[in-house]
Amino acid sequence: MILGRHYGHGPLQALALHCSLAHAGEWSGLGAALGELLTITACDLPGHGKAADWVPGTDIAAAAEAVALAALSPGRVDLIGHSFGAVVALRLALAHPARVRRLILIEPTLFAAAAGTAAAADLVVRQGASEAAWAAGDAERAAELFIRIWGTGEAWEQLPEAQRRYVVQRIGLIFAARPVLDEDSGRLLAPGRLEGFRQPVLLLEGGASPPVIAAIASALAARLAMAERQVVPGAGHMLPVTHNAEVAAAIRGFLSRG
Repeated sequence: MILGRHYGHGPLQALALHCSLAHAGEWSGLGAALGELLTITACDLPGHGKAADWVPGTDIAAAAEAVALAALSPGRVDLIGHSFGAVVALRLALAHPARVRRLILIEPTLFAAAAGTAAAADLVVRQGASEAAWAAGDAERAAELFIRIWGTGEAWEQLPEAQRRYVVQRIGLIFAARPVLDEDSGRLLAPGRLEGFRQPVLLLEGGASPPVIAAIASALAARLAMAERQVVPGAGHMLPVTHNAEVAAAIRGFLSRG
């Protein structure tokens, strides 16, 4: 059974994959804004929401891809992903291109795509304190420092206690995904693989996000045959939540073009 939520009643079927440390409810604002255009299935990825826990030692992206594949509606769908969910969406699209009509990647955190750039070096500095806290066994501090970089902009202490607890309990999933994101264990960047995907792709990013996001988008856009990039000014990494009206407008325009 696929656990998650459904939004909208539009004629186009879509599947939406949330970011790490969130759940299917991340898409509520976007689902409402695009409800007359899309019928969105949003599934909880392993370890999140009401989904089964991730099994340590297994490939977390492969587990997420299996959940997403099982949630696909019959026929071709518009596939939407955010952050880690966008990496899973790209993985699913490359493996099953005939099932995907269009691909919308919102800040995919495939850090390996930016390897060797100044933006990648900047990321190492930004995330160093969170990684050190995790290595020292301080999950709460690691979570706080991670959210400071990748959250909505709200201070950690201002978040509801239940939300802070949810994040702390799952912060280990961030480090479990490092082989997927930092080392491209799924081989998404293998020669010719991105170039072979021929469906339209929207790469959407926030103008105030860490520089590595723009570096990743630039690298992917250079290799995806039908890619376009759009930037939401002033938005950070959590733009589907903080700027859902602008994100909805960008998606609406993209869908109208093909």
